[in-house]
Amino acid sequence: MSTDTTERLSVEGIGQVNVTISDGGDGHPFLLLHGGAGSQSVTGFADLLTVRGGRVVVPTHPGFSATPRPDTLDSMAGLARVYTALLDRLGLEDVTVIGNSIGGWIAAEMALLDSPRIGSLVLVDAAGIEVEGHPIVDFFSLTLDQVADYSYHSPDRFRIDPTAMSDAQRAIVAGNRASLATYGGQAMGDATLRARLHNVKVPSLVVWGDSDRIVDADYGRAYAEAIPGATFLMLRNTGHLPQLETPEQLLTPIWDFANAHARRSSHPVTP
Repeated sequence: MSTDTTERLSVEGIGQVNVTISDGGDGHPFLLLHGGAGSQSVTGFADLLTVRGGRVVVPTHPGFSATPRPDTLDSMAGLARVYTALLDRLGLEDVTVIGNSIGGWIAAEMALLDSPRIGSLVLVDAAGIEVEGHPIVDFFSLTLDQVADYSYHSPDRFRIDPTAMSDAQRAIVAGNRASLATYGGQAMGDATLRARLHNVKVPSLVVWGDSDRIVDADYGRAYAEAIPGATFLMLRNTGHLPQLETPEQLLTPIWDFANAHARRSSHPVTP
């Protein structure tokens, strides 16, 4: 069972930041970072990891789900510093950091901070780099129907009817989009990130859905090639959000990867 709390962190160059987190389970620690769809897009997968035997921390990016965001926190690199401070506050070691979409971008930036608390890295259909000939789709120009078409192998299972949304739900969606634009800009990428990834030192797994039309498979391969020793894995009949569309197909390789690279002196991952 997970517990929802708010951690007040002091982060150099940013100041005081309140971060809402869900923290559940025991055993090998995972930090699970959501994308633009919000923290609800990863909570089900967090439950799967917890049932399997892990401890899973899911933060809500400040500004998402109507949470406060200080004006000084306005980049993915800034979020990476916040979440590195969060790992310090929680005293976690040998953490497997998992990030989907922009969460993958944040996870990559975290790995570049060289925190000794991070043991391994998993990028799931991550954004953040620039790859010639494989641009990230212009997310902010898409309708909700188009977002589903680009995000899923089977989009009809995940369509959202905007007319059925409450005013509060519409406000959260608008706030999430505004925060996404603040952190990532219109292009959803950093021209310097791809070249910097050669400095990642932790074992890395890059997982991609073969039907992702937000960031295509060749973009994913370029991500993996930029990280020394990274493994690339393609998921079948899966789009941009495997944790929602094919969670069981995603769970096993992540669990096995964390198990293979766990430091046995910390919290071992059991089969």
